[in-house]
Amino acid sequence: MTNQPMKNLFFGSMRNKQMFTRIIALVVFASVISFVLYEGTKKSVAVDADGEQLEISTHAKTVADVLADANIEVADYDKVSPSLDTEISNGLEIKWEQAKKFVIEVDGEPKEIWTTEEKVADILAEANVAVTEHDKLSVDLDKQLTEGQTIAVDKAFNVVVVDGANKEQKIWSVKQTVAEMLKQNNIKLNEFDRLNTKETALVAPGTKVAITRVEKKVDTVEEEVDFAVEQKNDNSLLKGEEKVVTEGVKGKVERTYEVVTENGKIVAKNLQKENVTKEPTKKVVAVGTKEKPVVVSRGNDSAAPSGGREFYVEATAYTAYCEGCSGITATGIDIRSNPGIKLIAVDPNVIPLGSRVWVEGYGYAIAGDTGGAIKGNIIDLLVSSKQEAVNWGRRQVRIKVLN
Repeated sequence: MTNQPMKNLFFGSMRNKQMFTRIIALVVFASVISFVLYEGTKKSVAVDADGEQLEISTHAKTVADVLADANIEVADYDKVSPSLDTEISNGLEIKWEQAKKFVIEVDGEPKEIWTTEEKVADILAEANVAVTEHDKLSVDLDKQLTEGQTIAVDKAFNVVVVDGANKEQKIWSVKQTVAEMLKQNNIKLNEFDRLNTKETALVAPGTKVAITRVEKKVDTVEEEVDFAVEQKNDNSLLKGEEKVVTEGVKGKVERTYEVVTENGKIVAKNLQKENVTKEPTKKVVAVGTKEKPVVVSRGNDSAAPSGGREFYVEATAYTAYCEGCSGITATGIDIRSNPGIKLIAVDPNVIPLGSRVWVEGYGYAIAGDTGGAIKGNIIDLLVSSKQEAVNWGRRQVRIKVLN
């Protein structure tokens, strides 16, 4: 082979290598340009993925596409801002909050809720559970919870409480024992107080709790003691007559009582002890045993007349000169100027004044006088002397009112 062909072959090979190099360079250049153009058309997006910050360059068209490209699966209760169908623009900020499950128990009834909220008050609001200041919560409203925790809510209701003699009042309570409810409302029971129900009983809507306030106290008082009465026979006194020999004097005793009150009213007074501080003095009464002399009726009018209104009365006797007597009767008769007149003092409601009467053992007479002690079926006979009055004494006799 000559040098010329070899030279031509060498230069031909060199040209082929140069062409290949140019093609490779062109391809690389085109790729670089394409890459630069591709990357240059991407949009920059900031993603807050449940607290994790991501910077993403993307050709995605919507927020949903961006999250899908970032392998973020959006559940039904998750929150995405802006909305999933929002078109992507350069510099857009996307926030995705993943929902968490909590359990809310209202009066023991459980309910699951999915929410992105973590504060108790916000979780309850999300679940449309309204609470009042009287409700009882297992956790404070401003507490932050972690997924899976439970919020227990006991709803408050009104309970009627009647405290002693006071008027009834309504107080707020949740489902709890009577003792717990009273303690919660600063209502204290004393040692002897009573309830109309057991302290361990559970309160419910419509429950009425009545408290009987019981007090026991010791009271010492000084009281009088009645004296005894002793009767002694006395043959110097006529039968029916009595005479006080010794006046009775009451004694004194110091008594200690346990006084029990319920709602301010005394219901029991129990004697604990007593101490006599002064002995009583008994009263002694002399009782006459002497037989009364027979009194002979004046005149011949001892026989009972026929007719008239007849009944029995208690009869005593007095004179025209008795103590306190004026000598003039209630009907105006001067009995001192008419010695021997037959007259009786009566109760005008029983025997009308001026009536003519017949009295057993006394005879005919006129109902012509009255007296302070003459009430009902009692009469007083006018006699001529004090001794005759004493002899008459007090006796039951038959009387007839004739007109």
